[in-house]
Amino acid sequence: MKRDFLTFADLTDDELRSLLDRAKALKEARNARREVRTLAGRTLILLFEKASTRTRLSFEAAIAQLGGHAITLSPDHSQLGRGEPLADTAKVASRYCDAIMMRTFADERLAEFARNATVPVINGLTDGAHPVQVLADVFTIEERLGKLKGLTVAFIGDGSSNMARSFLEAAPRFGFSLRVAAPKGYQPPPELVHPQLCSVSDSPAKAALGADVLVTDVWTSMGQEAEKAARLAAFSGYCVDQALLERASPKAFVLHCLPAHRGEEITAEVLDGPRSAAWDEAENRLHVQKALLETLVLAHERALGIGAQRSPAAGVTA
Repeated sequence: MKRDFLTFADLTDDELRSLLDRAKALKEARNARREVRTLAGRTLILLFEKASTRTRLSFEAAIAQLGGHAITLSPDHSQLGRGEPLADTAKVASRYCDAIMMRTFADERLAEFARNATVPVINGLTDGAHPVQVLADVFTIEERLGKLKGLTVAFIGDGSSNMARSFLEAAPRFGFSLRVAAPKGYQPPPELVHPQLCSVSDSPAKAALGADVLVTDVWTSMGQEAEKAARLAAFSGYCVDQALLERASPKAFVLHCLPAHRGEEITAEVLDGPRSAAWDEAENRLHVQKALLETLVLAHERALGIGAQRSPAAGVTA
């Protein structure tokens, strides 16, 4: 039976731990220029219904560096743009490839696609979740601080955004505390807030105090352009600037998934300064997605009794 990665709930705690460990090994191999070809001959389809830079580049590079190749498709260049049912596209695309990454709007659209696909489907971003980005974020946090459990992460901005929602899901899975600072009307649904590990307020200063990591994102996401003026007004006072960073732990650093609007959700001084991890965070998309592709594709092949039997670990040292 195929496995998807639409949210963190699709992987067990042990699988998430193994995935981060594998990503570390793959990054070390990449830095040492050791080839890893565990997905040689495999094809990944990238289906974009939202614009992308890092998601497209990192997935295309990931499958290529593992020995496979990608086919990138947009509605303007497919029959989806002319009204073909999503289920039909999922069924046909599955016959051509070994995994599919979809980046779309409504979560239900992704879920419908995954239900009809017969190969693993990965969430490259929806309105309600961005799990591949948050995987890279938690990998970056562990890489910098040596652990995840027991840390305090502060998310400053839109608490109802896909990034905030995925962080709320990740916190109890990896054992860190999450403080969300968001204005009224932009706070996450209470059912997403873990009672012991997560908290919500409308105070960036309170959330940042003593935190190990500050996280922010754009205030106006794709599809929300008509709300920009209202959002700029609502989020006034939520900019991650040097003064807010100084309230955090002396070793704290800042994450931003990019693209960034300097002077809105974050200042140029912070984003481009020495305590920004945004560029490592962007690179780490590549490594965690390699590990994710391996995990899903090779597990699917084992379940079907086909494909290479070599373990992923063997690919690092080959």
